[in-house]
Amino acid sequence: LLSVAPWVVLIVILTITTRSTSRAIWRMLRFFNSSLYPDLNGSWEGEIALENGEKIPARAVIRQSLLEAQIDLHTRTSKSSTLETTPVVDAGQFKLYYTYRSTPSNVSWPSYTGSTILDIRNAVQKEGKQIELSGYYYTDRKTNGRISLRQTSADADVDVSYY
Repeated sequence: LLSVAPWVVLIVILTITTRSTSRAIWRMLRFFNSSLYPDLNGSWEGEIALENGEKIPARAVIRQSLLEAQIDLHTRTSKSSTLETTPVVDAGQFKLYYTYRSTPSNVSWPSYTGSTILDIRNAVQKEGKQIELSGYYYTDRKTNGRISLRQTSADADVDVSYY
């Protein structure tokens, strides 16, 4: 028993931390219970609406396992990386709390941190159901706005950078 236990623990750890294994487990569990938290893995496109009304195109990739989610969000002027994500179900609504550090493409501008609570919604399109993420963001530069993204692909191994 003692010689088997470390191998079992290793297999369990690899299972829950590997994205491909997590997705297979998700598909199986969601087949039996469709109210489980959605699989957000994939590429996303949308826009960031600034407080002055200007809209900036944005692309993102989300890499999610059973233990964590990483979001890389890119625009023509900056790229953001994840500091923390927390999946939440609030009153039956799926949400993703997201804290990030954004690095502007202009090296003379300082980086900044921000946070948002993204609502996760199913949108019905001609092609079928798509997942949308939408929420207000706030930064330590005292700016705010709205992020809106729509999943374009379930493939999380894509390059979404502008520069």
